[in-house]
Amino acid sequence: MEKLFSKLDLVDYASSFKHFLAREKPLFMEGDANLHYKLIHELLMRDRLKPLPEVPNLDVALMHLSKMGVLRLSEIFAFVQMIAYFLYLKSILREQSLGEWMERILIPEELQRICDYFDDKGELKASVDEQFAHIAKSLKMVKEEMNSTLRRLISTEKIALYLADKQIHYINNQEALLVRGGFNHVLKGNVIGRSSSGFFYVVPEALSKLVSRESELLDKKEELVYTYAKQISSLFSKQLKFLSFANKEFDRFDAYYARVAYAREKDMDFVLPSKGNALKLENFAHPALLHPKPISIDFSKQVLMITGVNAGGKTMLLKSILSAAILSKYLLPMRIDAKHSTIGSFKEVFAILDDPQNVKNDISTFAGRMSEFSKLFGKKATLVGVDEIELGTDADEAANLFKVMIEKLIDKEMKIVITTHHKRLASLLATHPEVELLAAIYDEKTERPTYSFLKGTIGKSYAFETALRYGIPQTLVAEARVLYGEDKEKLNDLIQKNIDLELKMRQTSEELETKLHEVEKLKLSLKDEKERVKDEFELAYSKMAKEFQEAIGEAKKAIKSTDTKESHRLLNKANQLHQETKKVIPEHKPEPLVVGDRIKYGSSKGVIKSIKKEEAMIECDGISLRVPLSKLKRSGNPPKAQRAGVSISKETPSASMILDLHGLRADEAIERLDKFLSDALMSGFDEVLVYHGIGTGKLAYAVRTFLSSYPALVSYGDAPINMGGFGATLIKL
Repeated sequence: MEKLFSKLDLVDYASSFKHFLAREKPLFMEGDANLHYKLIHELLMRDRLKPLPEVPNLDVALMHLSKMGVLRLSEIFAFVQMIAYFLYLKSILREQSLGEWMERILIPEELQRICDYFDDKGELKASVDEQFAHIAKSLKMVKEEMNSTLRRLISTEKIALYLADKQIHYINNQEALLVRGGFNHVLKGNVIGRSSSGFFYVVPEALSKLVSRESELLDKKEELVYTYAKQISSLFSKQLKFLSFANKEFDRFDAYYARVAYAREKDMDFVLPSKGNALKLENFAHPALLHPKPISIDFSKQVLMITGVNAGGKTMLLKSILSAAILSKYLLPMRIDAKHSTIGSFKEVFAILDDPQNVKNDISTFAGRMSEFSKLFGKKATLVGVDEIELGTDADEAANLFKVMIEKLIDKEMKIVITTHHKRLASLLATHPEVELLAAIYDEKTERPTYSFLKGTIGKSYAFETALRYGIPQTLVAEARVLYGEDKEKLNDLIQKNIDLELKMRQTSEELETKLHEVEKLKLSLKDEKERVKDEFELAYSKMAKEFQEAIGEAKKAIKSTDTKESHRLLNKANQLHQETKKVIPEHKPEPLVVGDRIKYGSSKGVIKSIKKEEAMIECDGISLRVPLSKLKRSGNPPKAQRAGVSISKETPSASMILDLHGLRADEAIERLDKFLSDALMSGFDEVLVYHGIGTGKLAYAVRTFLSSYPALVSYGDAPINMGGFGATLIKL
């Protein structure tokens, strides 16, 4: 893996990432990638946690425990740090999958008690044992006495003459004074070292007893430490399975935490490998580039062939595609638009980038390439990158050879990214349905590569232009052009014209798309404005109709005391005027409605599902309704999503105060009477007149039977003589 990371320029990335790990481990995580991604994402969404303690690898310590060995105090403390951290995580992570994971880590109580034995520096606390407390107190007293003795010697006048300085030096864990030669006349002691200036480090004889006492106390402390180490190691041996499990889970959480911490610091994101071999990158930036130009590419076919200008970014594009795949495979963070990117699952990422020729391996460039290609025919589900595919041999021969090999690899469902300067191979594979061409674009005005790419065409190499840019004399380049041949130069010109036309077409297409989007927005805006104006007009008309009905009511009250015939004449004239006001609404003949049109029914919006004759089935406000086509209006806006409910629409009817039922059968008369009364109520009438005649009395009986159970009825009775008498019924609502 290190070799692949080196080829893809990911060494610095990997080195930087490893600084976030509590202890070194492989970058690849075994197990379910979907579960790993889920836990990493949950951790990323949480507040920052306390960093993991730096714990050494404990595989050797676990092996010693399996053989009932005694661990060093530092090894015991490493296990204690792990256990303490898991106790911390269990207290913090209580929700979602992270909480479920922590619940499965059941820490034995005896191991939890061991955590209280140690301080933050990994030393046994004095409170663990009375002997520890006594030894610690005695050591402190000895140290204080030693310092006091040394300070007293330093202040002695005779000794002060031989002191190189007035400091207490610690040499080999012993307190000493730095003195000049001849000190033995005034100071007795043991020389334990010599400075670069020729002075002597001397331990005064007066400290000998104190040093001996200190040594005895330290020996007792070591004996006591060993006793506790032996006891704890015995307990650890009994809990070996749990400690092995905790060691693995610690590594797993360490891998998650490091990825999240690195992603936060570098402002990166994660992409979970998807099923299949689709590869779509949106705004991906290679980690090795300081100020990268993000790339966006849809590599949906099996072969991507990149041609074009030298130093135009072909190799870096190849490395970027392979790097994105390997980072996704290892669930490592990267700079990318993760929401709009897709990276497939590949068992292996294989890079053929270097020139294998050197003195040691005794192999030619082309032979080395053939050796690497031969390995591919035994692989499956592999992403392959090949840089300068015809390197090391005749381009025309290589083109035909590689065409056959690539087609064979296509049959094996390999995913291949190729860069080349030669057009022969690109032209041979251009018509293959699983080959995508990509050309690096060169700006002839600035004479510089643009580091952008054009899909579906072969790129020009611009070897002569590049040579001029880097200082090759113009006369030599001109001579080379002549040797190159006029026909090939014309081919290059045709390629460039094709690229220019493609770029111009793309720019024109983008401009047209922008304008079309603006036109669509304007069209929707005009539809909304039309509906708004229409709604305002209908509102104003409804207000006018209401005022008219109020005037009718006032008129009825005013004429009750006047001549009856005159009152009916005036009311009929008013009703006629009311009918005339409806002509104010202009006739609108819209285009016929069809299935799928967005419509407006009353105050609700919906969609037409089917049309049968003069009726339509619509879906409106979550329910299906069958309504007359005449009641529907076209709407430019989509219906708002609402909970299912009942929608009721109301239409203001054109009502009259008089109904004539002469000549009708009883059932027809009752149906017409029901509608007449409903219209009268909605029009605001509180008194109406129904003519049914005297005849056999059946029609009058049917009318009054219906009225006796009508809910909005106030009263009814025979009409006055001058208004029809027994042949009519006056109804109050």
